[in-house]
Amino acid sequence: MRLAPRQNAITVTLPATCPPAQALAFLHNNKSWLASRLKRVQNAFSFTVDSVIPIEGQPHRIVHSPNQRGGAWIENGQIIVCGETAFISRRVMDCLRHHAARVLGTELREMAKAADLKPTRLDIRDPTSRWGSCSTTGRIMLSWRLIMAPPEVRHYLIAHELSHLVHMDHSNQFWQQVKRLTPHRQRAEAWLRHHGPNLMRAGQQELPLA
Repeated sequence: MRLAPRQNAITVTLPATCPPAQALAFLHNNKSWLASRLKRVQNAFSFTVDSVIPIEGQPHRIVHSPNQRGGAWIENGQIIVCGETAFISRRVMDCLRHHAARVLGTELREMAKAADLKPTRLDIRDPTSRWGSCSTTGRIMLSWRLIMAPPEVRHYLIAHELSHLVHMDHSNQFWQQVKRLTPHRQRAEAWLRHHGPNLMRAGQQELPLA
């Protein structure tokens, strides 16, 4: 059972032989867990005027400047957004995507160079259920939403994907490789368990509790 924040849904995976009534009973028995997770995503970051969102671990306030031009940009602890109110959320998201491409690209290249690893390409995307991936061809994907995560979380996730260039599984050897690249695994995984659903839902509509 897991929460799918972007889809406004609870997903329950069960064996083909499991009757629906048993699945419903399972949901009922775990309603406290569901309530706590739903409460977390109610606090997801909103891309609206005066909202405060983290960028590279630092709070930034969204400021609307309708008469200026240039879409949206980051300046002195603010995200300045111009144009009509209806386009604020989209322009904030575009701004964060572009900033993520620059920052994550630099961080990936620096770590890869230090570890003598050679990814073939970096793609910045918006997956619904993962933070990154690495293909057998060395192509790494990272979620742009990581730009809203603290530096140690980004460091760990980049190390995780780079380690797949050496080990494509999650064997003990893989985790040893991760450990060589970053000391932040435990702290980052704990942060993602607690804050990850909000990050996945940042800028989306509210998830109803009923």
